[in-house]
Amino acid sequence: MKKIAVINDLSGLGKCSLTAAIPVISVMGVQACPFPTAVLSNQTGYETYFCEDFTDDMEPYMEQWKERGFVPDGIYTGFLSDEKQADKILKFMDMFAAEDTLILTDPVMGDDGEVYPIYTEALRRRFCELVKRSCVITPNLTEALVLLYGKEKMKTVWKEFQTITGQERLERIEETGRKLAEEFSLSAVVITGVDQQEEGDTVKMGNLVLENGKCSWVFAEKAGGSYSGTGDIFASILSAGLVKGYSMEACADMAVDFISASIRDAVKEGTDRNDGVCFELHLGRLVR
Repeated sequence: MKKIAVINDLSGLGKCSLTAAIPVISVMGVQACPFPTAVLSNQTGYETYFCEDFTDDMEPYMEQWKERGFVPDGIYTGFLSDEKQADKILKFMDMFAAEDTLILTDPVMGDDGEVYPIYTEALRRRFCELVKRSCVITPNLTEALVLLYGKEKMKTVWKEFQTITGQERLERIEETGRKLAEEFSLSAVVITGVDQQEEGDTVKMGNLVLENGKCSWVFAEKAGGSYSGTGDIFASILSAGLVKGYSMEACADMAVDFISASIRDAVKEGTDRNDGVCFELHLGRLVR
């Protein structure tokens, strides 16, 4: 059975990070091997939370994996609290990544034109190092611009993006994807969660898939607002699918179908955005 080392935090409430990744990767027939960076009572979108940071425990954890002869087929890394954790993950890659190991990095730094409170320039630099070692990355548009330009210029370029619409906006985002691929020597980039609305049409959520220079878009009708964990679910489906040999576009199609169905149920049930989407009843969609 294929194995993916999933490096992320574990939140008891708010279906995201490891709580979302483990069932999704497992149902796709891949063993999810959790590598916790922190344990939280609930994800940080809630007003309060308890957090036990695992940064100092990460090296003993990986030393035990090395002693067990662990050989992952994939490495998927998500939310990181600071540059120290990024340094540990770079060491993890040195220890466990072979030439054919699929490495997926989700550079979690911000959204909607703003960076998260954890953002520092040092963290951005480490994420740039992780991205350079990756096979595929899954930033949202804000994170894509942060990787390319840093925090301040990102805000300027983000505002420019808000002034253009339709096909021109999609083409500018494709250009951003190509710049990322060129800057960081990536064969694949997925820019997630792009709002798109044609005149007289409903708002759609788009995901740009750029693979070996070829761009394609996967759209779904946007329902409800922004929910915790959808980016984690998308990256989990992508990492498991790619390890199993699925095409990038096929993985993106699966992810959009699964997340859209889960969001529809969350809207129907009136689920709070911090609680995440109702994905459990839809896991069968991922079985191939």
